[in-house]
Amino acid sequence: MGLRMDLQYFAESGGQEKTEKATPKKRQDTRKKGQVAKSNDVNTALILLFVFILLFAYAAVPGQFLHDLFMEIYINYVGMAFTIENVMALFLDLLFEIAVVLVPIMLAALIAGVVSNMVQVGVLFAPEAIKPKLSKINPINGIKRIFSARAIVELFKAILKIILVGLVAFGILWLYADELLRLALVDVMDGFHLVSYLTGMIGIASALLLLILAVPDYVYQRYDHEKQIRMSKKEVKDEHKKMEGDPLIKSKRRDRAKEMAMQRMMQEVPKADVVITNPTHYAIALHYDGDVMAAPTIIAKGADYTALRMRQVAELNAVPTLENQALARSLYDGADIGDEVPEDLFRAVAEVLAYVYRLPSIAPKRYPEV
Repeated sequence: MGLRMDLQYFAESGGQEKTEKATPKKRQDTRKKGQVAKSNDVNTALILLFVFILLFAYAAVPGQFLHDLFMEIYINYVGMAFTIENVMALFLDLLFEIAVVLVPIMLAALIAGVVSNMVQVGVLFAPEAIKPKLSKINPINGIKRIFSARAIVELFKAILKIILVGLVAFGILWLYADELLRLALVDVMDGFHLVSYLTGMIGIASALLLLILAVPDYVYQRYDHEKQIRMSKKEVKDEHKKMEGDPLIKSKRRDRAKEMAMQRMMQEVPKADVVITNPTHYAIALHYDGDVMAAPTIIAKGADYTALRMRQVAELNAVPTLENQALARSLYDGADIGDEVPEDLFRAVAEVLAYVYRLPSIAPKRYPEV
């Protein structure tokens, strides 16, 4: 059986051991399914703590209710005729009064349950976790869970908690043994106050003890959850491929992005003062405005086909084109689009711009007052 499970695990992991931490997508997917690191012991301890703290401060209300109820039963209800109508009326009356007393306690338990879950897993709505599945009612799987190592561990934990809570309760009762032995000699309400006080103390002490015991369980649940959602290297690679999409679609997307980038760059070429070429392999478009720029700026550059397109656009828009192989190659390798000309190329670029500005077709536009 163990060998078969190992082989199944090996096959499901694609022949690789699950050694990689879960990716953010895997964590999100498992969270949507309701698979999160959560300790039920934390929920139980916090619910008990909230409820017993409320009972500790709220004991006078149910105590007075029980006192009034017994008084009313012995005074008003004892002589009542035993009919269906009277029994139903009495039942509905008592049900309403009991509900009024118990609603605050039930609300405290509800709030504690919500808070304990939010502390552990945050805000989570996972309807997939409550979908009916045949595997959940499979008797074979149920038997496996009953006799699994986890079930044995939970059994020992439950026994340990029962023993410790029993010791706490016994210790508190032992401290108040004299008062408890005198209960028959005190007033009913005084006796009720003592019992409710001891019950609250036992409940709060037990809840605090269970909360302390729940901390290592929560740590273990987080460790076990991380272990369960581990991935093999193949699963990580497959997930990346799936997220990135089909290679053909990726290629088309890249081509589209390059085309759009080229279109934007070609729109900048008409603004250039000069296009420096290699003459066929490289093209660099430069623009300089002394009022707003500290140095000439590269507004477009390209190689091969892109360089050819730049020269064509420059020709159509009457932008001067100047061949300078060394300068074109240096500018292409030394700066990106939007960068200023490197300092070591200032002199060469200044000579090119000075030459361009003296051209008959450029000088009148550049210096209209001359």
